[in-house]
Amino acid sequence: MKNIAVIGAGTMGNGIAHTFAQSGYKVNLIDISKESLQKGLDTISKNLDRMVSKEKITEADKKATLKNIQTFIDIPSGVKNVSLVVEAATENEDLKLKIFEQLDSNCDEDTILATNTSSISITQIASKISNPSRVIGMHFMNPVPVMKLVEIIRGYNTSDKVTKTIMNLSEKLGKSPVEVNDYPGFVANRILMPMINEAIETLYNGVAGVYEIDTVMKLGMAHPMGPLQLADFIGLDVCHSILEVMYKGFKNPKYAACPLLTNMVRAGKLGVKSGEGFYDYSEKRKAENVSKQFS
Repeated sequence: MKNIAVIGAGTMGNGIAHTFAQSGYKVNLIDISKESLQKGLDTISKNLDRMVSKEKITEADKKATLKNIQTFIDIPSGVKNVSLVVEAATENEDLKLKIFEQLDSNCDEDTILATNTSSISITQIASKISNPSRVIGMHFMNPVPVMKLVEIIRGYNTSDKVTKTIMNLSEKLGKSPVEVNDYPGFVANRILMPMINEAIETLYNGVAGVYEIDTVMKLGMAHPMGPLQLADFIGLDVCHSILEVMYKGFKNPKYAACPLLTNMVRAGKLGVKSGEGFYDYSEKRKAENVSKQFS
């Protein structure tokens, strides 16, 4: 397995492409526009520059990594003669289902089809594939080149062979794969999102402020960042979407998004990517200044 296709050049997609390319795989990076692809390549280049400056890789390693990546603006061309496709498009079920319908029509019969979804049912996605046994979840963590964990999610029909192949491949990337079963939120987000939502509820109910909540969790629970800072980093819209998937899947009110989170998403206060969430990122991308709304 040397030829890989990655669909989506956004934060997760370019990180996945970077990781495969740095490990020596030939990567076809696919997105709908040349602008998106160039932005993705620029991000990869900047992240490689950071690694060079920290002496983790050499300049020659950077050049070799970038040389391993080709870009495509359509799926049929991008998935030709690849052994694995990793879909990393926006966390939207309808979009993912449409993409997998195209993959079923354009990929070789033995191509493994993986999705980087963080919450959407692998079994549901596989329902659009004539052979659902080759569909699996590869849930990378952000930032992909740095984070070791990959959640490997088996759909209802995912074969043992495909699962073993992807587990072994993840280890070759220098990752630590963990196999889980296909239920809403899997493991990572089933535990993480209720915690983030509860932190937002704690703020919403006036128990404590943004800084105070995050400080308690960092100093008291040894978390590397507080839950509100983490929500900003993930994207409040993404957090909201994952909670909706779990609420719909389990029909349990404990997964219902806090009204404050819903209103912030509606207002476009999405965290780091919009410049403001629970913290203000207008001057720097670090969570140092609490948003005026909460200060």
